[in-house]
Amino acid sequence: MRWVAYTCSICAFVFLGEVLAESAKIVSLTKLLGSQSDIQVSFAPLVKKTIPAVVNVYAARQVRVRSPFEGDPFFEQFFGKGFSSRSRIQSSLGSGVIVDSSGLIVTNYHVIRDADEIKIALSNGREFESKVILKDEATDIAVLRINTKETVFPFLHLADSDKVEVGDLVIAIGNPFGVGQTVTSGIVSAQARTKVGISDFDFFIQTDAAINPGNSGGALVNMQGNLIGVNTAIYSRNGGSIGIGFAIPSNLVRSVVEAAKHGKESFEPPYLGATFQVVTPDIAESLSMKYPYGILITGVIKNSPAEKAGLKVGDVIVTAQDMRVDNMDVFTYYLITADAGKMIKLGVFRDGKQFDTNVIVQMPSSDQVIDADRIKIPSPLLGAEVMSLTPLNARRFHQPLESKGVVINDIDRSLDAATIFIKGDIIRAINGQSVNTIDDLKRILNTGTGKIWYIEYERNGILIRQFVH
Repeated sequence: MRWVAYTCSICAFVFLGEVLAESAKIVSLTKLLGSQSDIQVSFAPLVKKTIPAVVNVYAARQVRVRSPFEGDPFFEQFFGKGFSSRSRIQSSLGSGVIVDSSGLIVTNYHVIRDADEIKIALSNGREFESKVILKDEATDIAVLRINTKETVFPFLHLADSDKVEVGDLVIAIGNPFGVGQTVTSGIVSAQARTKVGISDFDFFIQTDAAINPGNSGGALVNMQGNLIGVNTAIYSRNGGSIGIGFAIPSNLVRSVVEAAKHGKESFEPPYLGATFQVVTPDIAESLSMKYPYGILITGVIKNSPAEKAGLKVGDVIVTAQDMRVDNMDVFTYYLITADAGKMIKLGVFRDGKQFDTNVIVQMPSSDQVIDADRIKIPSPLLGAEVMSLTPLNARRFHQPLESKGVVINDIDRSLDAATIFIKGDIIRAINGQSVNTIDDLKRILNTGTGKIWYIEYERNGILIRQFVH
């Protein structure tokens, strides 16, 4: 009995010791916090600091609306041409972030697409006209400047988005549904979300902070009050937030803003000069790789940065800036956020061994720049803006870098080309003559009969042959 009682007293002592230890922790925590009021967390100081740099963006564009009775002989007989197409003003709203004290604003390209007039409203209610100084559809980023003689505006500093971690607290600021500036909070749900399908450069910060229509172009801010992303899109079944929002990382925003500051009207990322494909399990097995990740080099352009760095066909890039490369979107992000003339550290797998190498990325050379021309020659291509498939243009249209031909970049919807072609069509040949450059195209069009055209063009990888009158 004494042994049992002694044992029980020991158990009681141990248990009491644990309770006292936990009580000591609670006392220490209470001393650290000071009082119960200290436990109440508020974002108010952070909001007061950041909200003046977030603006509402109002864009207006003129669109033509076709009457359902236009061209109907019956109605035209009695009412004449009164049912022809008419113009109306179409408005859209979004948000923007001031990123420079001079009034430089970042928003989404889709917010101001085709806008004839853009106004911005500050958090204090003041409104200004603004103009677009750079727009880039591929990144879905546009840079605006406030039209005013004022020289100092509140702005947000751009954080290093590569240092963002899953679980970090964030707030989202924007103008959802046009109700006015609104703040929501959440965490970073994913750091490098790809395969979202929002833009060509598919690399986003995912957050569960509520983002709704009208938030596009707004700020995603960390607890230091710095911009880590520009809110862009949500995944939703009904148009409202369900806690899956996406923001363009601030490092990509910084690259586009720097291009705008240097007088560029569009963003051209640095050039590597190679083509790739994702490593599949079968490719990994054939290369004796333990794990199927990375991107396989399938082509290297002569005198390109890739060739100068010693990269070869068959090499597999497995890391970029010491970050694992799981797919092409990840690698593209690290490439386009690098400054021209700067080095990117790559981890390369070759012949069963992995090694590191540095590549100095460059801007495209003069023979690779984007050249565009609007076709004015009477022909089925009248009104089309075309570009030669240089390596740079080939990349923009997801074609092999060695591709030849002329690609349609834009179409005047009121002219002949709009009845046949769409953006991205690649003209391969006309009347049996190959088309490799814009000069080839113009020469063939100028010598055509003008009656019947036999055109070969590629659309979504399918070659189409068509007689056009």
